Amino acid sequence: MNISMNTSSALAQSSSDVIGMTVLKKSIDIEAQAAMTLINAIPQPQQQAVGLPSHLGQNINTTA
Repeated sequence: MNISMNTSSALAQSSSDVIGMTVLKKSIDIEAQAAMTLINAIPQPQQQAVGLPSHLGQNINTTA
């Protein structure tokens, strides 16, 4: 009887592990979708103002 109790508890633990992994995978998928939504919500950089030279805004000039 002890063997059957160990087997059934092992099966229950295995089922619990499978359910836990399924929930974990689903939560990772949901987090990935939320991250992509946030990334897609970042505004695109604006085009340069008309009439300004194209080299403006490319470098930062500093002196020490």
